[in-house]
Amino acid sequence: MTRKQAKPSIKSEPPISDGVPSAIHPRVFQHTVDQADIAISITDARGNILYVNPAFTRVTGYGVDEAAGHNQSMLSNKTTPPDVYKTLWQKISRGEAWSGRLVNRRKDGSKYLAELNISPVADAGGEVLNYLGMQRDITAVHRLECEVKNQKALIESVVDAAPMVIAVLDVDDRVLLDNQEYKKLQADLGMVEPAPMLMTSIRASLESEVSAAKAGRRNSGYAFLDREVRLDLPGGKAPRWFSCSGSRVREDNGDADKFFEKSGRDYLLLVAKEITGLRAEQEKGRVAALQIVMAEEDRVSVLRESLSAATFRLEGPLNMMASVVGMLSRRQGEADPMAVALADAIASGEKALAELRAMIPPESREAQGVINVNELLRDVLDLTTSRMLASGIRVSWKPQAMLPALQGYPNKLRSMFKALIDNAIEAMSARGWRERELAVVTRAQLGGIEIVIEDSGPGIPAAQQIKVFEPFFTTKREGNRHLGTGLPAAQQVAADHGGTIEIDPGKTVGCRVRVVLPVKRR
Repeated sequence: MTRKQAKPSIKSEPPISDGVPSAIHPRVFQHTVDQADIAISITDARGNILYVNPAFTRVTGYGVDEAAGHNQSMLSNKTTPPDVYKTLWQKISRGEAWSGRLVNRRKDGSKYLAELNISPVADAGGEVLNYLGMQRDITAVHRLECEVKNQKALIESVVDAAPMVIAVLDVDDRVLLDNQEYKKLQADLGMVEPAPMLMTSIRASLESEVSAAKAGRRNSGYAFLDREVRLDLPGGKAPRWFSCSGSRVREDNGDADKFFEKSGRDYLLLVAKEITGLRAEQEKGRVAALQIVMAEEDRVSVLRESLSAATFRLEGPLNMMASVVGMLSRRQGEADPMAVALADAIASGEKALAELRAMIPPESREAQGVINVNELLRDVLDLTTSRMLASGIRVSWKPQAMLPALQGYPNKLRSMFKALIDNAIEAMSARGWRERELAVVTRAQLGGIEIVIEDSGPGIPAAQQIKVFEPFFTTKREGNRHLGTGLPAAQQVAADHGGTIEIDPGKTVGCRVRVVLPVKRR
């Protein structure tokens, strides 16, 4: 049998007699400890219990008489690893406080997880006389922590196994969480973070649908569903398409001073599903239909240009004849037979010229829309693939994976790019020319998009680099020059979009054409 010691009593002591009255009366202090909601125990240096408060009884089931005189180890469930107790005694024996968790057992045999803090109580000489233990039952808290942890692990497993790209972004588009499909996309694209690039494209498409104020709030103020994004990859790789959806996620602020405020952080849950296979099949049909439309557009453009050139050339002789008639009329009178005959010829010529002008096909009208420049250039390269293969031309396609969208006329821009590429193909197809390489590069710049089309053909003499922009001027008669009659029309299309076309004068071999289109124009 274990001999029980008599229950100690905490006696009231007089105030400290150093001239300074005690701040708290000992009886008030004891009442405070007795009524504390945390379990408190005081042991001697060997761990034998000297005092417990009522909260200790509520937690452990042991009353004051049952606990006093017994060692604190009576609460152990014997499942806590011995190393934990070893560390505990090493610290408190040195006079250091220890805190941690122990698996304890109540009087009725039920187990509970105790969060325990033990503080040594030493005398003036530093010798440990007692230990103050404070513990609370955190079984329910631990169970909740485990549920949250397990739920988090389950969600992460499901997210990682999902066959789609998932990422959580902050308001600055920094990726905070992602899944395995996202990491796979990073490796496939060879870039650090694809998510900000996807969001740039999505915002561009949303700008036309939401107010400027709402769009300016970045990803914190709106959600979107099934937004299609196209990524154009360099090196001749086929483009990839993704259907993207985003939803707002709110995180409450855990700071103490924000407890009574409804504040927190906004995040965006981005989900992207690759639809490249489906869109690739649709693209085949679209490009086939586009080829028919572009062929008809080219035919009408050639007819318009030919008739315009014919009227331009006829106007010169008619104007000269009108000058001659005026001169004859002044010298020999309006009844002069020669003047009358020439006047009749001029009238017939002007009638025929008017009929010829009426035959010029009008320019087709099209509505403005949101344009992906990479997509238009890819269309043109697809349409001219057979010509380039027949001519043995190697193509270097170097697009910036994601460009800002711009408002414009897609068919006009497509015709402009086709005219530039067609001229490059014709130049490199000159008889006996061996260097046949075409490079097409796109990149974003401040406020606009730059497109560079460079060929390895014979080039353009410096004296003609300005003339090629004049209407009806062509260098194609010589058979070894290019950028002829199509350039004025191409320049007009660029001007209609607030942009410019220029030939690089520093290019000594081949020809480099630089097109700059502003994203937002006046």
